[in-house]
Amino acid sequence: EDPSLERHFKGHRDAVTSVDFSRAKKQLASGSMDSCLMIWGMKPQMRAYRFLGHKDAVLCVQFSPSGHLVASGSRDKTVRLWIPSVKGESTVFKAHTGTVRSVHFSSDGQSLVTASDDKTIKVWTVHRQKFLFSLSQHINWVRCARFSPDGRLIVSSSDDKTVKLWDKTSRECIHSFCEHGGFVNHVDFHPSGNCIAAGGTDSTVKLWDVRMNRLLQHYQGNSVVNSLSFHPSGNYLVTASSDSTLKILDLLEGRLLYTLHGHQGPATCVAFSRDGDLFASGGSDEQVMVWKTNFDADCGDVVKPQKYCSGVDGTHGTGVEMDGGIHHKKTKTQDSVTTHEQQEEETSLANTLEHIMGQLDVLTQTVSILEQRLTLTEDKLKECLETQQKIIQNKTN
Repeated sequence: EDPSLERHFKGHRDAVTSVDFSRAKKQLASGSMDSCLMIWGMKPQMRAYRFLGHKDAVLCVQFSPSGHLVASGSRDKTVRLWIPSVKGESTVFKAHTGTVRSVHFSSDGQSLVTASDDKTIKVWTVHRQKFLFSLSQHINWVRCARFSPDGRLIVSSSDDKTVKLWDKTSRECIHSFCEHGGFVNHVDFHPSGNCIAAGGTDSTVKLWDVRMNRLLQHYQGNSVVNSLSFHPSGNYLVTASSDSTLKILDLLEGRLLYTLHGHQGPATCVAFSRDGDLFASGGSDEQVMVWKTNFDADCGDVVKPQKYCSGVDGTHGTGVEMDGGIHHKKTKTQDSVTTHEQQEEETSLANTLEHIMGQLDVLTQTVSILEQRLTLTEDKLKECLETQQKIIQNKTN
């Protein structure tokens, strides 16, 4: 079966810039040039929420891993953290001196990395939004920044035509990939953490091994690549292009699998759901579309490590074996049983921890909002007292 259009959301009043699914696929967030963040319910009867707060275009949105928060970055130079509920409360912090192009949570939900037109990448704690450090070696706008799955690396892409790899602990740039012929709009880590994909105005998608810093694959398209997203299996990559198409690349075969036409005008953003069953796209036609993937039914059957083959444009892949998304079958049934039980235990433990973290997220946010309100009240009180003083003075005079 081919990918098929599942849902269609209309509500934004300008180009959609960013889309992201919550962990359980119950909600989809989208940002737009109309300065709004919207949260769409994935069940047919669920309402959509329009969140107002940013003073200018919202360029990036992302759910926290627990799904209890949504981060957004804007042309108004601020980052907001929202609680995606009816009230849509948010805390705001002035993050950069230029437009904020990218926000991304670390996989433990503790840190946030932001990228901006002020040429810097900044890392923050989610708790109290405390600024930790800045990475500044790009010499032009930074379009995108992402944490690696294990949180040890950060990758960034810029209009200086480079993709940079940073060590989060030492805060140093450990490698610059300079092979792009244009601005690099989007970059992300493969689910294994061993390679990255980047796309940009030179109409290419390039995949690099971050351990050996060498090019693995190169796909030549015919239009600007605005956004890309890896399927959780690591076997596929979807791209959104200015020629209005979404393209699905089969990374194991090293070829283009599908070209999807849905948007009128440039497709600006695309993202897979956490389980890979769905992907969402947004465009300058103000529309958000949700697609059923349908192409990964046999994902679990990948047994042997597959070699990455040649790219679409006939350039040779380097035949490096990737160990991401490849499952080795156990021979002894006994082994499988114990590991399966362990996995279940680990999963339920991970879910419990995730839930606790989520609750903490919400508490942190609530406290933060209360703190902000308190500050406002204090300011108002101060103002009232000062006015009172003035009135008394005027009377005595």
